[in-house]
Amino acid sequence: MEKKLYRSNSDKVIAGVCGGIAKYFNIDATLVRLAWVFLVLLAGTGILVYIVCAFVIPINIE
Repeated sequence: MEKKLYRSNSDKVIAGVCGGIAKYFNIDATLVRLAWVFLVLLAGTGILVYIVCAFVIPINIE
């Protein structure tokens, strides 16, 4: 069975992007959220990347 990247329905705060990425890589969602915050504080690119991911990554229907 191949892994697919989806936004999370159960582990979401805003759009489920971080929860979906965490599930795909089998890590804690808090670590992914901290990485997003670091990107936002570092150069402000995290906000743009999150918005793009929210539109590009499909929602998990299951």
